[in-house]
Amino acid sequence: MTADDSFSRLDDDDYPAFTMGRAAEMLGATQGFLRALGEARLITPLRSQGGHRRYSRYQLRIAARARELVDQGASIEAACRIVILEDQLEEAERINAEYRRAAGSSNAPAAA
Repeated sequence: MTADDSFSRLDDDDYPAFTMGRAAEMLGATQGFLRALGEARLITPLRSQGGHRRYSRYQLRIAARARELVDQGASIEAACRIVILEDQLEEAERINAEYRRAAGSSNAPAAA
């Protein structure tokens, strides 16, 4: 792997670039909070060869949303459920938009 390959992975939202300590620091949360999100199966960090948890930017965004909800008074379990439901709704809306686009293009009149 070249240096260019390594740097290009930094733009990958799914690349597990952050240690647990750094992730917790970035979120303003504790490492215990991140472990709780893992136990609730909201996020599943990848593990380094040494067994240390590594988090991606995508996972940190999810954790940040859960942190917002907990800060507003939701339990960790409720926050995780809300985040999961929000994610499912976003995916359903994306799929519906694709179906609408496909249906619109198939109903378009043929060019003369």
